Amino acid sequence: MITDTLIEGFISEKLQQDEMFVVEIVVRPGNKIAVVVDNDNGVPISYCIELSKLIESNLDREVEDFELEVSSAGIGQPFKVLRQYKKNIGREVEMLTTAGKKLSGKLLSTDDTGFEVEIGEMIKLEGKKRKELQLKTVRYSFDEVKQVKDIISF
Repeated sequence: MITDTLIEGFISEKLQQDEMFVVEIVVRPGNKIAVVVDNDNGVPISYCIELSKLIESNLDREVEDFELEVSSAGIGQPFKVLRQYKKNIGREVEMLTTAGKKLSGKLLSTDDTGFEVEIGEMIKLEGKKRKELQLKTVRYSFDEVKQVKDIISF
Protein backbone atom coordinates (compact mmCIF):
# COMPACT_ATOMS: atom_id res chain seq x y z
CA MET A 1 0.00 0.00 0.00
CA ILE A 2 1.34 3.43 -0.98
CA THR A 3 1.21 5.96 1.87
CA ASP A 4 2.41 9.52 2.40
CA THR A 5 4.91 8.21 4.97
CA LEU A 6 6.35 5.79 2.42
CA ILE A 7 6.76 8.58 -0.18
CA GLU A 8 8.33 10.91 2.40
CA GLY A 9 10.81 8.16 3.27
CA PHE A 10 11.94 7.99 -0.37
CA ILE A 11 12.56 11.72 -0.70
CA SER A 12 13.45 13.08 2.76
CA GLU A 13 17.21 12.63 2.41
CA LYS A 14 17.32 14.31 -1.01
CA LEU A 15 15.12 17.20 0.17
CA GLN A 16 17.32 17.77 3.21
CA GLN A 17 20.48 17.61 1.11
CA ASP A 18 19.07 20.16 -1.38
CA GLU A 19 17.58 22.41 1.36
CA MET A 20 14.04 21.76 0.14
CA PHE A 21 11.03 20.97 2.31
CA VAL A 22 7.74 19.12 1.94
CA VAL A 23 4.65 21.27 1.91
CA GLU A 24 2.24 18.41 1.37
CA ILE A 25 2.12 14.76 0.37
CA VAL A 26 -1.32 13.35 -0.40
CA VAL A 27 -2.18 9.83 -1.55
CA ARG A 28 -5.78 9.77 -2.79
CA PRO A 29 -7.88 6.72 -3.61
CA GLY A 30 -6.64 4.95 -6.72
CA ASN A 31 -3.03 5.76 -5.69
CA LYS A 32 -3.14 9.30 -7.02
CA ILE A 33 -0.03 10.76 -5.41
CA ALA A 34 0.48 14.53 -5.13
CA VAL A 35 3.77 15.85 -3.73
CA VAL A 36 4.28 19.57 -3.16
CA VAL A 37 7.75 20.87 -2.23
CA ASP A 38 9.24 24.30 -1.64
CA ASN A 39 12.50 26.10 -0.98
CA ASP A 40 13.37 29.55 0.33
CA ASN A 41 14.50 30.50 -3.18
CA GLY A 42 11.87 28.69 -5.24
CA VAL A 43 11.84 25.30 -6.94
CA PRO A 44 12.86 24.84 -10.58
CA ILE A 45 10.80 22.48 -12.76
CA SER A 46 13.92 20.36 -13.30
CA TYR A 47 13.96 19.61 -9.56
CA CYS A 48 10.34 18.45 -9.66
CA ILE A 49 11.27 16.10 -12.52
CA GLU A 50 14.23 14.74 -10.53
CA LEU A 51 12.04 14.13 -7.50
CA SER A 52 9.38 12.45 -9.64
CA LYS A 53 11.98 10.07 -11.10
CA LEU A 54 13.29 9.28 -7.61
CA ILE A 55 9.81 8.38 -6.37
CA GLU A 56 9.02 6.33 -9.49
CA SER A 57 12.28 4.39 -9.15
CA ASN A 58 11.22 3.30 -5.64
CA LEU A 59 7.73 2.15 -6.63
CA ASP A 60 6.81 -0.80 -8.83
CA ARG A 61 3.86 -0.30 -11.20
CA GLU A 62 3.67 -4.10 -11.65
CA VAL A 63 2.88 -4.49 -7.95
CA GLU A 64 0.70 -1.41 -7.49
CA ASP A 65 -0.23 1.10 -10.21
CA PHE A 66 -0.15 4.80 -9.37
CA GLU A 67 -0.47 8.30 -10.76
CA LEU A 68 2.20 10.79 -9.65
CA GLU A 69 2.30 14.59 -9.65
CA VAL A 70 5.26 16.48 -8.18
CA SER A 71 5.05 20.28 -8.04
CA SER A 72 6.30 23.33 -6.21
CA ALA A 73 4.13 25.39 -3.89
CA GLY A 74 2.15 27.77 -6.05
CA ILE A 75 2.38 31.53 -5.83
CA GLY A 76 -0.66 32.90 -4.06
CA GLN A 77 -1.56 29.52 -2.55
CA PRO A 78 -2.34 29.29 1.19
CA PHE A 79 0.57 28.44 3.48
CA LYS A 80 0.44 24.90 4.83
CA VAL A 81 3.64 24.53 6.89
CA LEU A 82 5.58 26.74 9.30
CA ARG A 83 8.57 26.98 6.98
CA GLN A 84 6.39 28.80 4.40
CA TYR A 85 5.58 31.43 7.02
CA LYS A 86 9.30 31.80 7.81
CA LYS A 87 10.11 32.07 4.10
CA ASN A 88 7.66 34.95 3.71
CA ILE A 89 8.68 37.10 6.69
CA GLY A 90 8.86 40.72 5.51
CA ARG A 91 6.34 40.19 2.71
CA GLU A 92 2.74 41.28 2.36
CA VAL A 93 0.23 38.55 3.19
CA GLU A 94 -3.53 38.19 3.05
CA MET A 95 -5.38 36.40 5.83
CA LEU A 96 -8.86 35.01 6.23
CA THR A 97 -9.76 34.65 9.90
CA THR A 98 -11.99 31.91 11.24
CA ALA A 99 -14.56 34.67 11.84
CA GLY A 100 -14.58 35.33 8.07
CA LYS A 101 -12.71 38.65 8.18
CA LYS A 102 -10.21 39.35 5.38
CA LEU A 103 -7.08 41.29 6.38
CA SER A 104 -3.76 42.09 4.80
CA GLY A 105 -0.48 43.23 6.22
CA LYS A 106 3.24 42.63 6.48
CA LEU A 107 4.32 39.32 8.04
CA LEU A 108 6.75 40.26 10.81
CA SER A 109 7.54 37.03 12.63
CA THR A 110 6.37 33.48 13.27
CA ASP A 111 6.88 30.66 15.74
CA ASP A 112 5.35 27.26 16.53
CA THR A 113 2.10 28.75 17.85
CA GLY A 114 1.35 31.65 15.51
CA PHE A 115 2.59 34.76 13.75
CA GLU A 116 2.68 38.57 13.95
CA VAL A 117 1.45 40.88 11.22
CA GLU A 118 1.75 44.64 10.85
CA ILE A 119 -1.65 45.91 9.74
CA GLY A 120 -2.50 49.42 8.54
CA GLU A 121 -5.79 50.82 9.75
CA MET A 122 -7.46 54.17 8.99
CA ILE A 123 -8.23 55.79 12.35
CA LYS A 124 -9.73 59.19 13.11
CA LEU A 125 -7.45 60.85 15.62
CA GLU A 126 -8.73 63.35 18.14
CA GLY A 127 -8.47 66.93 16.85
CA LYS A 128 -7.98 65.81 13.21
CA LYS A 129 -10.55 66.15 10.44
CA ARG A 130 -9.36 63.20 8.37
CA LYS A 131 -8.60 59.62 9.23
CA GLU A 132 -4.92 58.73 9.25
CA LEU A 133 -3.18 55.46 8.55
CA GLN A 134 -1.98 53.89 11.78
CA LEU A 135 0.18 50.77 11.80
CA LYS A 136 -0.34 48.20 14.51
CA THR A 137 1.17 44.82 15.21
CA VAL A 138 -1.31 42.00 15.73
CA ARG A 139 -0.53 38.46 16.83
CA TYR A 140 -2.58 35.53 15.53
CA SER A 141 -2.45 31.91 16.55
CA PHE A 142 -2.67 29.43 13.68
CA ASP A 143 -6.11 28.28 14.84
CA GLU A 144 -7.48 31.85 14.50
CA VAL A 145 -6.99 31.89 10.73
CA LYS A 146 -8.45 29.75 7.97
CA GLN A 147 -5.71 30.66 5.52
CA VAL A 148 -2.74 32.91 4.98
CA LYS A 149 -1.15 33.51 1.59
CA ASP A 150 1.36 35.87 0.05
CA ILE A 151 0.19 38.86 -1.95
CA ILE A 152 1.72 39.20 -5.39
CA SER A 153 2.52 42.80 -6.27
CA PHE A 154 4.06 44.07 -9.47
